[in-house]
Amino acid sequence: MRILTGIQPSGKLHIGNYFGAMQPAVELQDKGEAFYFIADYHAMTSMTDADTLRSNIQDLAIDLLACGLDPDKATIFRQSDIPEVNELAWILSTVCPMGLLERAHSYKDKVAKGISPNHALFAYPTLMAADILLYDAELVPVGKDQKQHLEMTRDLAGKINDRFGEATLTIPEAQIADHTAVIPGLDGQKMSKSYNNTIPLDGGKKAIRKSIMRIVTDSTPVEEPKSTQDSTVIALYKLFADEAALQQMITDHEAGGFGYGDFKQRVFDSYWEFFSPVREKRQDLENNLDYVNDVIAKGAEKARAESTKVLDRVRSAVGLR
Repeated sequence: MRILTGIQPSGKLHIGNYFGAMQPAVELQDKGEAFYFIADYHAMTSMTDADTLRSNIQDLAIDLLACGLDPDKATIFRQSDIPEVNELAWILSTVCPMGLLERAHSYKDKVAKGISPNHALFAYPTLMAADILLYDAELVPVGKDQKQHLEMTRDLAGKINDRFGEATLTIPEAQIADHTAVIPGLDGQKMSKSYNNTIPLDGGKKAIRKSIMRIVTDSTPVEEPKSTQDSTVIALYKLFADEAALQQMITDHEAGGFGYGDFKQRVFDSYWEFFSPVREKRQDLENNLDYVNDVIAKGAEKARAESTKVLDRVRSAVGLR
């Protein structure tokens, strides 16, 4: 089974990215032939500074490896290293109705956030479909908010197959993460850079502790019991702590005599220990960028070999060869 996932290089990762995307990706690399790409073309729809994009791409490559992706198990590459993706996107665009693009949630959401609309943003679904279809991907893990993109991909692949032959493109299945918990941010909302409520995956000890101490809590006095219902402190602690420590945190909330400062310190301590292996691996990789770049280059070689096979098949089917 071939699995494919793409991650945009949109800046420093936070723990919401880790538990929502990185951790599942690491688990999936043992369940099939995994292809993971850095979606740098997609990042260009909302990023205009070349130096920032370049830096973000390098950082994401390091993070993918630091978080546990193994180049012996997974093919890791940059989207822009595979020029065939743009040709397939064009071919898909010839069967793509305007109405399908107009209905895309990502386009409407980004315009609503004030991002100036352009062709790349509008045509985003055809490039995303090409990303998936170019490697004969059979399984694509997506969150609920990305379900529409996979449905569009299946729709476009079906249109190509109906017109040019059933074996032209592999129609992928979605793995919808229905039960993936929403990671709360410092203010209790979903963790997002847009809300400025994130806990970084990487950073100095003092800066991370300062962030965690900003977790929003109520004004219950130290001596009184604290509510455990809808508690952001407990929800975050649960991500890092073992079951015994979590139950002790809940007991101490209910007993009273502990302040929120104490609880936030426990969150920080557990966070710091949990991500210690990632920090150590990241530091090693930052000191060995030649290795990181070599992994990405070798991944691109393998990905391009696969993409060429698919594109040759598509070209022949549609009459370009």
